Amino acid sequence: MGCGTTFAVGVAPTALSLTSRPYPAFPFPAQLPYVLSGKDDGVMTYTAYEILGEDRDSRFLVTCDHASNLVPPDLGGTLGLPEADMARHIAYDGGAAGVAAALGAALEAPVVRSRFSRLVIDPNRGENDPTLLMKLYDGTVIPANRAADAAEKQRRLKTYYRPYHAALARLAARREDTVIVSVHSFTPQLRGRAPRPWHLGILHAADARLSDALLDVLAGQRDLVVGRNVPYDGHLPGDAIEQHALRHGRHNTLLELRNDLIEDAADQVLWGQRLAVWLKAALATLDDAGHT
Repeated sequence: MGCGTTFAVGVAPTALSLTSRPYPAFPFPAQLPYVLSGKDDGVMTYTAYEILGEDRDSRFLVTCDHASNLVPPDLGGTLGLPEADMARHIAYDGGAAGVAAALGAALEAPVVRSRFSRLVIDPNRGENDPTLLMKLYDGTVIPANRAADAAEKQRRLKTYYRPYHAALARLAARREDTVIVSVHSFTPQLRGRAPRPWHLGILHAADARLSDALLDVLAGQRDLVVGRNVPYDGHLPGDAIEQHALRHGRHNTLLELRNDLIEDAADQVLWGQRLAVWLKAALATLDDAGHT
């Protein structure tokens, strides 16, 4: 947990508990469908990522590292967790995939989204991060990960993690002035912790150019509670932003939306459209200042 800053006008809203919903054993309705690509022989194969609007030419590139709670077919479609746990934030960032799609459409920018649960392997961690393959998360033991050894971790890196990052790297390299916007969501309250009042967190590491400009824009939004580097710290060594933005000097920011605000498709579209306006304004201030 980082030491972030918060600004708000008015009273912070009360954090809401997510409503529990019935889910059949498999597949989970909250899961995005498998990405299936056809071969000439008609065989359908799973892919670890999805790209939307690949031919869009905006400077912006929208990413969603925790888009899905899908457990791929070669893992049997389950990690041994109850359905309710696979619908929680421990498995994916609820609502983030829809926001990312709407944001990409509004920015006329490509979008790359993961197609595997963060519990399979976390694409927003470095390959040597001890939390790359979680065996315990927010009080929940992950049964299929308990006996996962180094060989299994390498297999998951090769099968899911690296293909996702290769796709992200390819899209980021399509132009020299790429701006990376990473979309995430957070739960209103972790077990045993205080409620989180923020609507939106703006996260960054040492390169805060775009995040600073975005926070300046958001300071004028009187209906929002916004924080800097909340509810998490803005940098993990080897994370997706470091790999694809910091190491290349690219403008970047990571957006954390409280997931009770983006539970349905209409709210996801609304937030995507609002974020697009703010991001365009923030980037324009950098361009005007010569920070291209």
